[in-house]
Parts: sequence; structure tokens; C-alpha cells
Amino acid sequence: MNTQAILIFGAFVVVTLGITYWASSRTRSSSDFYTAGGGITGTQNGLAIVGDYMSAATLLGISSLAFTNGFDSLLYAVCAFMGWPIIMFLIAERLRNLGRYTLSDIVSYRLDERSTRIFTAISSLTVVLFYLIVQMVGAGQLVQLLFGIDYTYAVVAVGLLMMVYVVVGGMVATTWVQIIKAILMMGNGFLMAALALYYFNFDFSALVSAAADHHQAGTAMKGPWKLMADPFSGLSLAVSLVFGIAGLPHIMMRFFTVPDARAARKSVFVATGLMGVFFVVICFLGLAAMAILPNHPEFYVDGKVGGMVLGGSNMPIMHLATALGGNLLFGLLAAVSFATILAVVSGLTLAGASAIAHDLYAKVIRRDEVTPSQAMRVNRLASIGIGLVAIFLGLLFRDQNVAFLVALAFSIAASAHFPVLLPSMYWRGVTTRGVIYGGLSGLLVALGLVILSPAVWVRILGFSEAVFPYDFPTLISMPLAFFMIYLVSKLDSSRRASQDRAGFDAQQVRAETAVGIAAVSH
Repeated sequence: MNTQAILIFGAFVVVTLGITYWASSRTRSSSDFYTAGGGITGTQNGLAIVGDYMSAATLLGISSLAFTNGFDSLLYAVCAFMGWPIIMFLIAERLRNLGRYTLSDIVSYRLDERSTRIFTAISSLTVVLFYLIVQMVGAGQLVQLLFGIDYTYAVVAVGLLMMVYVVVGGMVATTWVQIIKAILMMGNGFLMAALALYYFNFDFSALVSAAADHHQAGTAMKGPWKLMADPFSGLSLAVSLVFGIAGLPHIMMRFFTVPDARAARKSVFVATGLMGVFFVVICFLGLAAMAILPNHPEFYVDGKVGGMVLGGSNMPIMHLATALGGNLLFGLLAAVSFATILAVVSGLTLAGASAIAHDLYAKVIRRDEVTPSQAMRVNRLASIGIGLVAIFLGLLFRDQNVAFLVALAFSIAASAHFPVLLPSMYWRGVTTRGVIYGGLSGLLVALGLVILSPAVWVRILGFSEAVFPYDFPTLISMPLAFFMIYLVSKLDSSRRASQDRAGFDAQQVRAETAVGIAAVSH
């Protein structure tokens, strides 16, 4: 057992729990629980967004994809960077001015509240659960490697700790843990990159050559030999990553934690710059692991270089930390990675709980006839329920690459949320029926094709051949959602459709000026 690493890991968990306890005294209302009372600055929120987005999929998953696939993995870095300007210029300001807690607040602003909230709550929960799989698998493998315990026990322990973070601390705790771990993770990443270059006397070409020598594809790993080899798969993955960002519920909630639209834009500006650089660093660390780990047979199962690495397919970067900095660097990276996962699952759980408690319970079932104490009780019960489901899904998807899994979540978000969000904010002609039919088309087709894809149909359910030959359906499901929203809205001549269109002017004034934002409560 790695005592030094465990001590560092334990100290970090204690610190984050202390932050959670401190935050609990500042969480007195639903507004505090979901949005930290809107008291987070733009810079702080930008760092928190970095923390939210750079999850287990980023640190563990993308580095392991680079370790396995080579330069192909840069697709994740490029597409992630491309997605944020869309949010900054098209979405951030309007999200802050129109919403309160959730996606449903924006979509239902001028559309029928009951039906749109039911749909967006269901779709948000679907995306949240897919994204939670990523974090639970990453956390389970990390704890398994660090403590040497069975994966099942590791996932259960992570799930229970996650519930404590959310139920006790809410958004205040989640935000500050995100900020701290984002700073530490970036510092750790840059340190490891410097040490990896030092290993090769700061000769980048020597590092790449060593990586190619050890890779199954040889020098082909420097080009699009796998992820981007098939045009449909590569483009569909790219579309998922670019547009899925704008549909992630826990990212959207971040824009409600700042005091105004200016701070929302600043949040995205800060986050984009930091993530653009750090994604490249993570891909570089995957290549460094490819070049260095074959010199250390002890990091492979049964000492067989080129076979499975110890701890699972998402652990190469953890072994790289040990090779470069011993137990001290391994312990620090393990602690930061675990805090990353806990903070992200907390944000995801908050997003899922808000869909249940705010959208379904408070708005649809109780029609705003709910006391603050009732709202908080449902919030916390929903958080516990989502935590239990997350544990189950983490056990089901235990052997999958976490970056690949997050791409599936992005695919569903890009298919069900982005096509609904954009017209509801910008198009006068959109109607309730258009949003419901279009959003459901995107959600159901994306979800159905994901289930029928090799990722689930073969690797999870055990069938010999997939019904749908591609892992990512976004190139089909997202255009379908946009088309259905346009077609149904154009053909909709109902009384409700007239109300929907008539409400656009008032919405536009609110979206661009924030006039009435203090007085309006959704």
C-alpha cells in the first residue's frame, strides 16, 4: 500500500469536507443551494467552469486516449476549445438574463411551462446520468488503484461521499472545491509536462519518436489513424463535443451563480483561455506516458509491456506521475483527480436534483405552492436518489474509457438540448409543440442509436454485432431535432402557438437588457 500517497489523498479529502461544512452554514435557501445566491465573481466562476469541465474524462480519459491512439486524441482538445466561443457569444448573456436555476427556466420563459419543464427535466436527467457514469468509473478505478480495494467497494464509497458534498454544502461548496482543484490540477499538469520534457532533455521530437517506437501503429499514430479514420465517426464525434458543451445542465447552471451578464461573459473568457492550453497539455501527457511507461514493466499487468496497465485503461497518467515524481507526485495527482471527480459529480447531482425538485416538483406538481423547507427537503432527497443511481451505473460501465463515455453524454446533450435552447432564445416562430416534438426526436433517436451502437450493444450488453455501426449518432440526431422543431413550429396554428410567438418581444427585451430580472421569479 502506498502510504505517502494515501496520506496526501486523505488530507485533501479532509480539506474539501471542511469546505463543505463551512458552506453548509451559508446554504439557507434554494437559491443558495443551486446558484450560491448569485454571489460568485466572473473570474471565480471561470475557474469553477474549468473545474466543472476538466473532469475525470479530461484528466484520466483524454490522456489515456492519447496513450492508446496518439495524436488522434487532439480532436477532443480542438473541439472542446471550439465549443466555448459559441457559449460566450450566443448563449452566456441570455442564459443569465432569462434563467434562474435550470435549462427549463429559459425554454419555458414564453412557451407552455408544464410541458416544456417535463421534457427538459427528463432530458437533463438523461444527460446528467450519462455524465455521472464517467465520473463514477474514473473514481472507482482511481480508488481501486490507490487503496487496492475491490472496484465495487470503491464506487460505493465514492457515491456516498458525493452525497455528503451535495446534500450538506450545495453550490457554495461545489464552487469553491472546483476553484481550488482547478488551480491545483493545472499546476500539477504543467509540472508533469515539464518533468516529462526533462526526461528527454527537453527534446520534444525525441519524446514523440520514443512514443511512436512503442505504439502498435508506429509512426501512423502521428496522424488520423483511428478516431478520425472514418469520416462519419470523426465528424459526428466533433459535432458532439462542440455543441454538446452548450447543452450540459451543470455547465448552464454556472451562469446563474454570477451577479450579471457581464460576469457571465467574463466567466467564459477565463475558462476558454485556461482550458485551451490545458487540453493540449493533457494530450501531451498521454504521449509522454506512451514514451515512458514501456520502460517500467511494473506498471503493466504481469509485467507485460504493451498489455493492460495496472488499475484499468484510464490509469496511464497516474503511472506516469509515479515514474516522473515517485509516490509524492502520484499522491498529489490522485488527490487532485479525486477532488475533481467529487466536485464534478456534485455539480452534476445538483443539476439533476434541480430538474426533479425545481422543474418537476415545485413547478409542475405543486405549481409553485411549495415552502422553502419543502423545496430543500426534496432537493436533498433527489440528490440522494441520483447518487444511488450513479453508483449502479458506475458498476455497469466499469471497463469503459471515460473520455469515450463523456462523448456519449455530449452526443445526447447536443441532440436534445442545444437544438431546443437556441430557437427558444432567438427564433420568434418557435412553438411549444415544435420544441417538444423536436427535442423528443433528438433525445430518443440519440439515446436509441447509442444503445444500438458498438459502445453499448456489443461492449456492455454482449451482443456479437451492433445494429447501428457508429458510436456517436449526433450527425443524425442533432439535425433531425432542428428540422423537427422548424417543421412542427411552422405547421403549428394552435392558440398556444400564437401566444408563444407573441411573447418573443418581451423575452427579447429581457434577454438583451436584463430589465425586470430582479422582479421576475420563474
